Amino acid sequence: MHIEPGIVTGAKIVLSYATAAGAGLYTLKTAVDTIRQQGLVSLVGRALIATAAVFVFFQVLPHHPVGVSEVHLILGSTLFLILGAAPAAIGLALGLLAQGVFFAPFDLPQYGMNVTTLLVPLFGLQMLAKRLIAPGTAYVDLKYSQALALSTAYQGGIVLWVTFWAIYGQGVAEVSQVLTFGAAYMTVILIEPLLDLAVLALAKRAKSLQGSGFVTPRLYA
Repeated sequence: MHIEPGIVTGAKIVLSYATAAGAGLYTLKTAVDTIRQQGLVSLVGRALIATAAVFVFFQVLPHHPVGVSEVHLILGSTLFLILGAAPAAIGLALGLLAQGVFFAPFDLPQYGMNVTTLLVPLFGLQMLAKRLIAPGTAYVDLKYSQALALSTAYQGGIVLWVTFWAIYGQGVAEVSQVLTFGAAYMTVILIEPLLDLAVLALAKRAKSLQGSGFVTPRLYA
């Protein structure tokens, strides 16, 4: 997922710095809460795992330019369910940055927009999970309907942010391109819930991870 260069230019791009800063501050708050609950070493370990995974998702897995952006299999809900909100957010931000620095420097001016588009839906997903999943339910016991709702919320949030940046930058002239991107991107919903459940099923069998600090405690409890 990348906003194509030239969509938002000039003084308008300043807004992306503000939204990225807001997302960064919320990430910091979430990280501090995680450190208090599980410790710094656990957070750093999970964030490194998330960063490596995101880098692979962006750079190695298939991705195709469609309309105003690119279609990626980001697996944001999978990262959230396995690693937790703070490690997932840090991983998304650092993985995206690493790809830009080493392989796509032309994307760096759009970094504020792209990181906002990834992180804000993740935090929306975090809030939805609190309402959707009963407090006593471990993530490994999620139903397909719950995984589908989480994935749809995350992917839908990404599409909404891409739509906002495109119309903010270029006006209604980009609506057709936005619709093309949105239609292509939402097909990810057909795949991601199944992948979420597959990964959760593997985690359910890997009981040695419970209490290890390499996964979010909510995965099993």
